[in-house]
Amino acid sequence: MAESEISEQHLRWMNEAMDYAVAALDRGEVPVGCLLVYRDEVIATGNNRVNETKNATRHAELIAIEGAIRWCEDRGTRTEEVFRDTTLYVTVEPCIMCAGALRAVGIPSVVYGCANERFGGCGSVLSVHSDDIPSMGKTFKCVPGVFKDRAVQLLKEFYRGQNPNAPVPKIKPQQKNKDDKIIDSDSRTDAK
Repeated sequence: MAESEISEQHLRWMNEAMDYAVAALDRGEVPVGCLLVYRDEVIATGNNRVNETKNATRHAELIAIEGAIRWCEDRGTRTEEVFRDTTLYVTVEPCIMCAGALRAVGIPSVVYGCANERFGGCGSVLSVHSDDIPSMGKTFKCVPGVFKDRAVQLLKEFYRGQNPNAPVPKIKPQQKNKDDKIIDSDSRTDAK
């Protein structure tokens, strides 16, 4: 979507979400940032904290949902009433897990930057946001492609570096056969 076709409001909030993505990148996290906006007020923000916490569920969207629940509790407001009038602005398409959570809490609208070609739950891999799954709650609408190039650039910057919490690759040791030739441990057979 051309940025000239996007509302000023979407651009403003997505610009702020980008700041949260940059903060995640600065901490060595996958650069995803988001905010939940209710009646033109940011009620919660989030960015990835998976590496920091070593918890694969600490995605920006889930952190923001938790923050919005606290915001509602602090004001004695029902979350259902707030969520049904709230928009999520996030730099990368929500993954399948996060799209499911967004449906479960009743967020009706998501504006995002770039597609998530590996884990996207809003059309790139699965369409959790729009599939007919009554037990998951109401579907939600998406506005994709807002600051897409900026979001992609941040992801490229992250993946150029190394993830300090990535598991150590498991490399099989080389073995020699009876003729002192190196063999791949997967190429051996039990046949003699």
